[in-house]
Amino acid sequence: MLDLKDVYYFVQVVDRGGFTSAGQALRLPKSTLSHRVQELEASLGVRLLNRTSRQFGTTDIGKEFYQYAVAMLRSSDIAEEAIRQRLAEPSGVIRITTTAEIAQFALRDLLPVFLNRHPKVQIVEIATDRLVDIVGEGFDLAIRGYTAPMQNSTLVQRAIATVPWFLFASPAYLARTKEPQHPEELLHHTSISIVRNGPVQWQLKGPGGKEFVVAMAPRFQSNSMISLKEAACAGLGIAALPGYICRSEIAAGSLRQLLPGWIAADARIAALIPYRTGLLPAVRSLVDFLAIEIPKVTDFGGH
Repeated sequence: MLDLKDVYYFVQVVDRGGFTSAGQALRLPKSTLSHRVQELEASLGVRLLNRTSRQFGTTDIGKEFYQYAVAMLRSSDIAEEAIRQRLAEPSGVIRITTTAEIAQFALRDLLPVFLNRHPKVQIVEIATDRLVDIVGEGFDLAIRGYTAPMQNSTLVQRAIATVPWFLFASPAYLARTKEPQHPEELLHHTSISIVRNGPVQWQLKGPGGKEFVVAMAPRFQSNSMISLKEAACAGLGIAALPGYICRSEIAAGSLRQLLPGWIAADARIAALIPYRTGLLPAVRSLVDFLAIEIPKVTDFGGH
């Protein structure tokens, strides 16, 4: 494969009529230019220049190669300029994956705002709860929630927001039972729970670092937080959910928060990026934007 810099030196030597003039213009020794052109000729397997003490000129094949060389350098300049423009202004397609709940309750209003600010950016959002191979499936970014520390991987992780889970129940359910005032009273209540691997329990954390574990036998389990919220609104039992996805129901009175001051899970939202270097400006801009805006959307107030 040709060294583009050698091609550039060859064009400069031809344009300036010799090694001496080209060397002065490029501030390079004549010997360096001569060596680089010789390397180019060796790579091609042909002589491009006639060198004698009396004259300087291109061979017939050198004249032909010169035309291609000029076109090659022009294409290189165009390619470089195109990349620099992309670096200056976010543009291109961003493929992002996230869960259905984050898409609906955190990103729904934010992504249109970002797109309006950056008219040259396009976003493809895939909302799924399955384990996605971010690199293998060609995603530029993943936005994920987690409660346990994420396993080490080659992915770059950037913390975005804190999203604690709280306990919620409907007024209809509480009308049939006595509202719990202390965590131990939860043992006598009906629970509904996210599907978990391992023991089904709430690990409550309260004021002053207090902790209390509630073992459950849920009447209803689902891997969908939306289904759990609807079940809680229907009076089926007490659910632990991220506070921000219940904000509308709290305002409407269809859910009430139980045991204020206690959290059921210390959850986080993070951005996962496939590569540490070579990050496109559009992806970097989106991550920076979400790091500022998602905490505003997920804030649950006084808890």
